[in-house]
Amino acid sequence: MAFLTRDRIFSRKWLIDYVFIVTGSFILAASFVFFITPHKIVPGGVYGISIVVHYLSKGVFSFWPDGIPIGLFALLLDIPLIIAGIKILGPRFGVKTITGSVLTAVFTDLLTWARQVPADVPLVEDVLLSCVFAGALAGFGLGLIFKSRATSGGSDIIAMIIGKYTHMQIGRLIIYVDSVIVLFGLLAFGDWAIPLYSWVVIYIIGKVIDITLEGADYNKALFIISKKHALIRDKIIGDLDRGGTYLAGKGMFTNDDKEIIFSVVSRREVAVLKEYIRNIDPDAFITVMDTKEILGEGFQSLNTKND
Repeated sequence: MAFLTRDRIFSRKWLIDYVFIVTGSFILAASFVFFITPHKIVPGGVYGISIVVHYLSKGVFSFWPDGIPIGLFALLLDIPLIIAGIKILGPRFGVKTITGSVLTAVFTDLLTWARQVPADVPLVEDVLLSCVFAGALAGFGLGLIFKSRATSGGSDIIAMIIGKYTHMQIGRLIIYVDSVIVLFGLLAFGDWAIPLYSWVVIYIIGKVIDITLEGADYNKALFIISKKHALIRDKIIGDLDRGGTYLAGKGMFTNDDKEIIFSVVSRREVAVLKEYIRNIDPDAFITVMDTKEILGEGFQSLNTKND
């Protein structure tokens, strides 16, 4: 992932990045206010710590009777992490990260104020349902922010720094980092249900981040070995309007030369193609694989891919 960019201010790319940051920050804040905070879920990161501090500080300060504002405390925790992110990931990364961090904090406290109800009043009473929606919203929001090569701060920065050097998936790294912070919630609230629900949210967030960044691809990659490869080729090109590649192969037992077809088709087209091959060559060998991301002609353009 390229962290240091040279986007021209007010260019199309610059505008798209900041639309992602603003939209992602708002969605992330909404997940905290409506689904996470009311159930005392600790989703890791500085917001997980801030939620714990918010509840523990309830009634301590006369000017904050409901507890220290979550967004404000999270922003204070973000400052040293943002400084580290700027030094390691680059100054342009820092500008976007500061924007994402500030917006997430502001949106969180504004939405809390706009609800006009205490933070511990849930939008949905069902905790598990809240966890599912919280994870989906937070993961999508973070994914949009990451698409702009920024972050909302906190453990996101730690994960992206580690990801820069290890090339591990960001969503998976966030799960590891945040799981440690979840234990803080267990110690603070003394309720095993809280970390268990929190890990559900963290898991969903990680998966949705990866889907948002890499796409939820509904295509399948196929390797086909058949004596009727010419007919299969015609079916793929003529009826399915797809392309493919011939690969030269050799049988391990027979030592015969073989033509192997490699092609990518949709899930619906897999069923059509398998039925056709079954009818013309029941002895054919087909390997169907899930695809995580497909770039190139006929699919997502390499020019529009936002890493």
